[in-house]
Amino acid sequence: MKTLQDLFAEFPLPLLSGRLDETPIAAVVGDSRQVEPGALFVAMTGSAADGHAFIPQAIARGAAAIVGERPRGSAAIPPEMPYVQVENARQALAWLAAAFHDFPARRLRMVGVTGTDGKTTTSNMLFHMMRAAGLRTGMISTVNAIIGDETLDTGFHVTTPDAPAVQAYLARMVAAGLTHAILETTSHGWAQFRTDACEFDLGVITNITHEHLDYHGSYEAYRAAKARLFTSLADTGAKPGGAPPLAVLNRDDESYAYLARVTKVRQISYGLHPAADVRALEVRQDAYRIRYRAQSPDWAVEVVCPLPGRYNVSNSLAALTAAVYGLGINPQTAARGLLALPGVPGRMERIDLGQDFTAIVDFAHTPNALRVALETARTMTSGRVIAVFGSAGLRDREKRRMMAEVSADLADVTILTAEDPRTESLADILEEMAAGARRRGGVEGETFFRIPDRGEAIRRAVQMAAPGDLVIACGKGHEQSMCFGETEYPWDDRVAMRAALAERLGVPGPDFPRLPTNPQFSGLL
Repeated sequence: MKTLQDLFAEFPLPLLSGRLDETPIAAVVGDSRQVEPGALFVAMTGSAADGHAFIPQAIARGAAAIVGERPRGSAAIPPEMPYVQVENARQALAWLAAAFHDFPARRLRMVGVTGTDGKTTTSNMLFHMMRAAGLRTGMISTVNAIIGDETLDTGFHVTTPDAPAVQAYLARMVAAGLTHAILETTSHGWAQFRTDACEFDLGVITNITHEHLDYHGSYEAYRAAKARLFTSLADTGAKPGGAPPLAVLNRDDESYAYLARVTKVRQISYGLHPAADVRALEVRQDAYRIRYRAQSPDWAVEVVCPLPGRYNVSNSLAALTAAVYGLGINPQTAARGLLALPGVPGRMERIDLGQDFTAIVDFAHTPNALRVALETARTMTSGRVIAVFGSAGLRDREKRRMMAEVSADLADVTILTAEDPRTESLADILEEMAAGARRRGGVEGETFFRIPDRGEAIRRAVQMAAPGDLVIACGKGHEQSMCFGETEYPWDDRVAMRAALAERLGVPGPDFPRLPTNPQFSGLL
């Protein structure tokens, strides 16, 4: 068992006060509700709550030691209990969790993938390329964690898991004999230091577009949070058999110049841009896949990506560049791994019960992602595109207008509905979205509709679809819940779509999941 002194032996951050002794530590946690006897509780300050206020609860649950940012006298801590004061408790939590698990990232080749859109898809593409090359690879994404033959659910609304969970997953990968790990990283994860102590060897960016400005305050702050993946590469120590760190940058994205400037390690770029190091040429696409020739000064390979959408040229090229230049995988092997990709849950996922139109569920929840999803939908049908989506409460309000404008421009019919309203008024959210649709010439009751209940919105879209049309439900993708008030209610767009299709076709199917907006729902808002 680790001691408090052991956990701080390689601590890279300043210590303001406190004594380090041989107190045994059974776990490292940042949530007082997770404290078990012998745990080290790290009290963190946050926008919603101050962890220091929960120190008494942590002690009552059996905490053996406390780490916090405030002076010891600010909390009722028994004099015999160790208390260590640090400058940044969130960052400390990541390093202490890593130390508790013997720094698992130092025994793995670590790949970080970040960006606004395409992170999960790019991570899955790279995962299959690495497996095709025989690399024993694990992955932590917003969909799940894959460790050997085991697939673990990472939660309802999880982006990057918290630092103790990340380090525990990595430790399990090491114990399973894996040698490589892919970690999908979000701006929240970087801003909240959840991915510190992961000691990345390879960083990959997809793009940086409009998102999370409610949290970060500005595009520049959002971009800076993403950039921490690339600035952190310079701090990664040498690993046995490992190559020097590498940054894989998108030459087509507006973030390129900034990231190229702040990154202090090897860089390589990809894209359609003539100056990209790895380029996609001769791009062709149909309703099911894209094809192109990937070319660098060193090699060329024909690529077939089994996913629709021109944006997947960028995602697959990012993965291919990382595989070849970051991991030494043969280009032909990487292309073969991509072709074996079975699809990504909730990403342009077709739902087919034999209907005479196309039904798709996609995670698109940003203006850019919705735009490219609808552009792709256009290539998949000669009929109408019917789009169903909402915009989350307590998040970037500007997105509401922007997404409605995008759909008014690109879809034939837009149905605005609920998408995690949280404690905001759903009616107010829908009005903001409706205003955006009207600004683009949308006519309510003709080209766009407001249907608060998401199940009813999907049902209506399916009912109005004619042969050859395409219905696409965006915004939830793989997610398994929806938040009303402060409660997460079970929800899956794919189940709702199957239920609506079965109802229309008169065949057996799942029941509609029900939300508080449904008149038959027995719960409370």
